[in-house]
Amino acid sequence: MSKTEPLGCVLFDLDGTLLDTAPDFVLVLNQLLEEQQRPALAEPLIRATVSNGARALVTLGFDLTADEAGFEPLRERLLELYEARLGEQTLPFDGIDRLLESLEQRNIPWGVVTNKPSRYTLPLLEKLGYLSRCATVVCPDQVRHSKPHPEPMLLACQQAASTPATTIYVGDHERDIQAGHNAGMATIAALYGYLEADLDWRQWNATHQVFHAAEILDWFEQLNWIYPHRS
Repeated sequence: MSKTEPLGCVLFDLDGTLLDTAPDFVLVLNQLLEEQQRPALAEPLIRATVSNGARALVTLGFDLTADEAGFEPLRERLLELYEARLGEQTLPFDGIDRLLESLEQRNIPWGVVTNKPSRYTLPLLEKLGYLSRCATVVCPDQVRHSKPHPEPMLLACQQAASTPATTIYVGDHERDIQAGHNAGMATIAALYGYLEADLDWRQWNATHQVFHAAEILDWFEQLNWIYPHRS
């Protein structure tokens, strides 16, 4: 493989990587807690749990596990509240818009691979004006296996007319890095995302890591937009 092969595609996880959706989850989890006459939780605590999904948020808020009575109605109500207020306070992370514009100026396709269902992902991307710009959006209901399995990553490459060998995946969770590597991609750990306290992200073995979304563009420019081959 040529060492001067150009970057072919950039894929992003959604929550905590492309979009800061945590404010919406802070809003709706605390709304649910209020409905259940429980005290509100601090934003940092909720933010650190968002990447683990609605089940983890219910466990956080109500100290229930998924097999306990009362858990599922709370989860369904949380998702109902979230859908009703979808994107109300969500914004792209600082630096993301400039990065996407730079990719588009260079005709490098970009897309989203997420474990968030299409029911929420597609309307959210549409509301923020990103859906028509994505070369691909892959959600768990479109594949048999979710991340960290490589299936959604490979489907995204196919839809974006790219190859895993020239694609980079950006994510804020260990399963994102595992999924990218399982598919044969280079990876970027988005350490500005929703990381749990005391998490050792170095064990993820990402190809690169950034502490701010703007650093992604800086890295691409340092590489002169050449694919960073994994050793």
